[in-house]
Amino acid sequence: MTTVTLKEEDYSSVTAEEVAQIAARLELDDYSTPFEGLQDWHLLRAIAFHRQELVEPYFYLLDIEAYDES
Repeated sequence: MTTVTLKEEDYSSVTAEEVAQIAARLELDDYSTPFEGLQDWHLLRAIAFHRQELVEPYFYLLDIEAYDES
């Protein structure tokens, strides 16, 4: 399995197709090690912070819940 890593300046060039591929891998959950899945999850989460509009259809994979810190 090939792992994708991005630098901060690379987030602007991420495409919807690349995000869909990451999401598809997460949905299949067919990784050699648990760490490969965790890397994809962290990558999708990082993309969500930089390009939220690309990740909106896949928020359910991130399991991010709103909370109140007060």
